[in-house]
Amino acid sequence: MARAADDLLQLPIAQLLDRLAAEGPTPGAGAVAALTAGMAAGLVAMVAGASRAWGEAPAVVAQATALRRRLAPLAAANAQAYEDALASLSLPDSVHPEARSHAIVTALDRAADIPLRIVAAANDVAYLAAEAAHRGEPALRPDATSAAVLAAGSARAAAHLVEINLATGPGDDRVVRARSLAEAAQDCARVLLDSAADAP
Repeated sequence: MARAADDLLQLPIAQLLDRLAAEGPTPGAGAVAALTAGMAAGLVAMVAGASRAWGEAPAVVAQATALRRRLAPLAAANAQAYEDALASLSLPDSVHPEARSHAIVTALDRAADIPLRIVAAANDVAYLAAEAAHRGEPALRPDATSAAVLAAGSARAAAHLVEINLATGPGDDRVVRARSLAEAAQDCARVLLDSAADAP
């Protein structure tokens, strides 16, 4: 299990896919959510960069690039946090109960914090994708729409991980925030897909 800290971004795509398919808990869904949202941000940057008539396109490129750079390292960070959580849950009974409980709570909090950061960034990508779809180069609207769909899926997946890792009940502020952000991202994607379906 000691490979979570590896830089997943340095792996060739084929090797990354092999790592995902291999037995073992990491990299898992959190890493995939971060990488997918990062790729969606890349699509938004591409659309904005190609939209010469859009005056705000350079700012959108900069925002999308910043989001991509924020999301990319969260893939390995999420994998490491999850492995740390598993290690804390495996502490032997010989460890003092209070110390063991503290280690578990701390590790699970971190294992929820990183997916929450992924949800927030993915939500930002979805909103930026919607802006690019509406105002960018019309021929690239399907790419921007797809970016919103990918970002929304990433947000929902990461929100699910927040819920699982906290397991403190649906009223936890972090669970509520994760769900709200994921739903907002989903709304962005849904509006774009509906408008595409209604187009002549």
